[in-house]
Amino acid sequence: MTTGKRSGLLLAAGVAVVGNLLSSAPAPAQQPQNPVLQIGIVQRFGRDDAKTLVIEPLDGASLTVQFKTGEQLETLTTNQIVLDTSPVPLETTSLQERVVLSTHRSFESAEDSANQWRDRGIETEIAQPGDWQVWAKRDVYSTPLLRRLLLKDLQAAGYENVYVDSQVLRDVPKAAAIFNGFRYNRDIVSIIASNQRVRVIEKYGDVEDTVRVYGGNLRLQPNAYGTYTLVNQVPIETYLRGVVPYEIGLAAPPTTIEAQAILARTYVLRNLRRFEVDNYELCADTQCQVYRGITGAADKTDRAISNTRGQVLTYGDELVDALYSSNAGGVTAAFSHVWNGPDRPYLQPVVDSVVGSWDLVTRPLTDENNLKAFLSLESGFNEETWDTFRWSEDASLDEIEQDLKTYLQARNYPLANFTEVQRLVVTERAPSGRVQTLQIATDMGVVTLEKDEVIRAIAAPLSLLFYTAGLYDTVPGEAEPQLTGYRFIGGGFGHGVGMSQTGAYNLGDLNWSAERILKFYYPGTELQPISDALVFWRDPTAVVSEPGTDAAP
Repeated sequence: MTTGKRSGLLLAAGVAVVGNLLSSAPAPAQQPQNPVLQIGIVQRFGRDDAKTLVIEPLDGASLTVQFKTGEQLETLTTNQIVLDTSPVPLETTSLQERVVLSTHRSFESAEDSANQWRDRGIETEIAQPGDWQVWAKRDVYSTPLLRRLLLKDLQAAGYENVYVDSQVLRDVPKAAAIFNGFRYNRDIVSIIASNQRVRVIEKYGDVEDTVRVYGGNLRLQPNAYGTYTLVNQVPIETYLRGVVPYEIGLAAPPTTIEAQAILARTYVLRNLRRFEVDNYELCADTQCQVYRGITGAADKTDRAISNTRGQVLTYGDELVDALYSSNAGGVTAAFSHVWNGPDRPYLQPVVDSVVGSWDLVTRPLTDENNLKAFLSLESGFNEETWDTFRWSEDASLDEIEQDLKTYLQARNYPLANFTEVQRLVVTERAPSGRVQTLQIATDMGVVTLEKDEVIRAIAAPLSLLFYTAGLYDTVPGEAEPQLTGYRFIGGGFGHGVGMSQTGAYNLGDLNWSAERILKFYYPGTELQPISDALVFWRDPTAVVSEPGTDAAP
């Protein structure tokens, strides 16, 4: 990973000369206000051989297909291309291994864990084979002996959750491009539509699963898991046309949509490092931002994107960590209330109210009684008209047990084979009310879940802003009622950090400008145009300067 200002290569165009698409040389530079992104729109293609991708141009255009045969670059044209995969037997079995240092629900926690492992002298890389994982860097621990020596040393030092993910491969998926009556078995295929519009149809057998239209170009390429990724090379302003409608909705007020467009633009440029291990930049689902191509683009969202063209949200000439969620339950959370890692000065608890409905200084939500009183309030907040503002969800001990067991087994956790959940207790809260630690007593010992692990391990709570109440049944012959489960009573939906999208609806209805909405949720920030003078991302463990001062190196 690099820190500091984004390089000219990352701002280079992905759409220029066909001959450059398979080259490692930088493409001709575009204006920096509209950089070309690399978005993984179909991840882990080849995991299921029944899945195929049909790619077509629109409006009478043609497709240019490019790949290498040996060292020879071939360029062909067609009106349709089908991508599929099939297992190819290996001449001899192959061992695929990586040392998994930690597993996480979010990239944010994985990145903090990777930094901690590096501080211990272990080189790492962040991957997403399913959940986010931190791996010992494969080209450093490149042999079975080195991997097992590392595992032995770490387990001797008390790191019980580290393990070697080992698979013996007898065959591997091989991609093919089928067009013009020929089948070309190739790992890398670039596809360019002459009008920069292309339809992608995902099929399982003969059944169409999804049909979406994308701007820009496509590239099929290998990833770190032995499968493939279909990457959309798309200018950021076109990309936003496929994000903003799905992230905020067309019913939002115009200035709320503008605020969302600025955040989405800022978010993607700050997070280009997420998929370095797979040689692209961002995914297309909720682990990044929902992106569905230009199929759902609408005039209302297009106007908001155009009105804010090139604008990003900054703090001290650095792009902010532009996190946002659906509903914060009346109070947003600081970064460290949800994930591990240092706080950002502009991501602090904000009561989502314009009428002063609660004072966190005099009534912090670390106190259980304050939290219960806060969650009993159903009016006076920007989000109050939404269903997820307040909620109650029940889960039996059997359901909690199954959820927890699945979660622990996927992480090779030492207590994963427990047979009974006995009780659970919230043992620490943040000032925003978010659960920081949840202890679950089992017949084999106590499992402690921290922060966003809680809502990954247990399905019932919709956010970390909750408290619990036991559910009891009277059992014949027993003097005391028996605990059968828990009721989770809470507020909000999602992580709750940064802008509440549903809260921003109300602020837009109050005729607040996009800038005012953003300053409400991200205090101390300012809008700036994309430029080489901005720092796109720095190591989150670096010291963050106050606005107007020189940024820390």
